[in-house]
Amino acid sequence: MTRSTCSTAVISDLPWGRIGLTICYDVRFPALYRALAESGAAFLTVPSAFTRKTGEAHWHTLLRARAIETGCFVFAAAQAGMHENKRETYGHSLIIAPWGEILAEGGVEPGVFLAKIDPSKVETARKAVPSLQHGRRFSVADPKAGPEHLHLVRGSA
Repeated sequence: MTRSTCSTAVISDLPWGRIGLTICYDVRFPALYRALAESGAAFLTVPSAFTRKTGEAHWHTLLRARAIETGCFVFAAAQAGMHENKRETYGHSLIIAPWGEILAEGGVEPGVFLAKIDPSKVETARKAVPSLQHGRRFSVADPKAGPEHLHLVRGSA
């Protein structure tokens, strides 16, 4: 998915499980990752070119949250360094377990790293926190239509 009008998520079957394919900006949309997990994804990819500024502030937190929320492994390859257009990217490629543990992390230098992946950890995490089974859609009530005491909380009395 991208910032365009695309609304179809991509999923693929591999010999060891189903994988959901996303890109870096998608990590800001948890509903996408939930939909992939609900469709059977056990693994999620997030290739990235986060800027250094947003990477320092959000990269680890958002990716760990997506792993925890979905009970999936997250594989996030990330560009690092200064690019021709003076854009600086954060790097810090990550492999994250379904419980949110960082299994491996790259830095800002080019490199390769590995982590042992146990697909059974997906089921273990999802049994421990069965939020995918308990998910539901919510409607939002118009606060102006609510009881009068809610108007007092908002300071509109």
